[in-house]
Amino acid sequence: MSRVVLERFPAGGPRGSRPAEEYAARRLSEGVPAEVVMDLASDAFLVVVRQREARSGH
Repeated sequence: MSRVVLERFPAGGPRGSRPAEEYAARRLSEGVPAEVVMDLASDAFLVVVRQREARSGH
C-alpha cells in the first residue's frame, strides 16, 4: 500500500492544539479515510490516505 499526503502540520504547535487531527476529522466526515502519522525526519504530523496499489495480475 502507498500513502498520499493530504496536508502537513508542524509538530511544535501550542499545547492542546491538534490541527492535524482536526483536519483528518473533517476529511473523515466527508468520507475520506484520512489518518494522522508522525514524520520523525521532518518533525511534522502528516494527514495521509492509504491507497491500494494496482496489481498487474501476474
